[in-house]
Amino acid sequence: MSPAKILIVLTNTAKYDHYNIPTGLWLGELTHFYDEVVTAGYAVDFVSPKGGYVPIDPYSMKFANDIDYKWYQNEDFRNQALANTKQPSDIKPEDYVAIYYTGGHGVLWDFPDNKALQTIAESIYQSGGYLAAVCHGVVGLLNLKDKQGDYLIKNKQVTGFTNTEEILSQKARKVPFSTENALKDRGASYQKVRFFKPYAVKDGRIITGQNPWSPKKVARLLLNALQKYD
Repeated sequence: MSPAKILIVLTNTAKYDHYNIPTGLWLGELTHFYDEVVTAGYAVDFVSPKGGYVPIDPYSMKFANDIDYKWYQNEDFRNQALANTKQPSDIKPEDYVAIYYTGGHGVLWDFPDNKALQTIAESIYQSGGYLAAVCHGVVGLLNLKDKQGDYLIKNKQVTGFTNTEEILSQKARKVPFSTENALKDRGASYQKVRFFKPYAVKDGRIITGQNPWSPKKVARLLLNALQKYD
C-alpha cells in the first residue's frame, strides 16, 4: 500500500514587484515541515503556480541550520522541490490528505489569486483533507470558499505573519498588502503571539503557523490530526 501523500505548494516569484530586491521561498518553511512529515512516513509532492523552478529567498539562508542543509544538499530533494516542481494541471486532488502552503514574501504575488491552486485546495478540503500554511503562505487560503460560497477561513482561528513582524523585517512598505489585515478582512479570527516566536493554531481541518519559526509546529499539529483519523 502506498503511503498517504501531502502536497506542498511553493512560489515562483523571484523578486519584489516594484523593487530589485530578491525574494522567493523561505527555505526553512519547506525543509522543517518536510523533515517532519517524511520522517512520519508520508509521501510528498511539490507544486508551484507555474511549475518548474522555485527561487529561494537568499536572506533565509542566513538562518539555515542542520535540517535545512540536510535537504538543501540532497540532490533528489533539490531536483523535485526546487528545480522541477509540478504544475497545478499535473495534480489530482484525490491523491492527497493535506495541502501545505510554504511562505516567503514571493507568495504574496502568486498564491492568492491562482485559480488552479484554489480548486485543488478546495477539493482536498471538501474530501475531508487538511489545509495547512505557514507565515506568508497563509495568503493561499484567502480566497478559498466552501460549497455555500463563504470564505473557508471566515470565523476560523488562523495565524500568519504579523504586521509587527513585517515592520521589523523592513518590508511593510514594499509588500502588496498586509497578511494580517487580509486574514482579518476575510472574517478570520486572527491569532498571534510575540513577534518571531514559534506559534501554530488548528481550527477544525485548517492549520496555520505565524512565522518562519513555526513550520515544525504546523507539521506536528497536522501529523497528530492525520494519525487520529487514519
